[in-house]
Amino acid sequence: MTADDARRYASPPCMAADIAPGYFDPQQPSDVARWRRAERARLRPARQAMRVQDRRAAAAALTGHLRDLLAARFGDMRGRVVSAYWPIKGEPDLRPLMEELSAAGATVALPLVEVKHAPLVFRHWTPQTRMVRGDWNIPVPPDDAVAVTPEITLAPLMGWDMAGYRLGYGGGYFDRTLAALSPRPVTIGVGFQAAKLDTIHPQPHDIALDVIVTEAGLQVDRDAP
Repeated sequence: MTADDARRYASPPCMAADIAPGYFDPQQPSDVARWRRAERARLRPARQAMRVQDRRAAAAALTGHLRDLLAARFGDMRGRVVSAYWPIKGEPDLRPLMEELSAAGATVALPLVEVKHAPLVFRHWTPQTRMVRGDWNIPVPPDDAVAVTPEITLAPLMGWDMAGYRLGYGGGYFDRTLAALSPRPVTIGVGFQAAKLDTIHPQPHDIALDVIVTEAGLQVDRDAP
């Protein structure tokens, strides 16, 4: 740069990305995507490293908090359509709650990918459902199970923040599905307290959840006064 060039600029060009390899700009989608991949790579093995008894105790406590929340918000669950999830990779196991809800007269559904990069489809599940292997080898109801639209959605969290944002597995299916559903279901994030983040650096496509529950209790309630 010549002396004349220097006089034309208030400051020299920013070379921070070259000077500091770890430089992170939360306004840049590529930086946020890279940061999220790193957080998933950190959080997933930490979750899977939990002792079996600790994971079971946390899941039992979480189930109790969810049971109380659903009773307080919705009362009688008969006729309600609730989507849950089949636990994988150390996620909290909500299958006992799913059985309770089904026995109480709720329609329990599980999400599945039927078309790549499209919104999820929810199919009816009962404890007697013959499960098949779906995308990512996750057990799902068969094609002949009735498709339903949930009014309450329980979503697993890889990570979460106090603004109600969810860090998922990176496929974008959950946000894509919420954007397509009308009316939008009540969204309840379900995860471990240890997965709390200061922020997920939300981007325009991210949709905040209504509620987040962990084994420590209700953490986020965006409807609260």
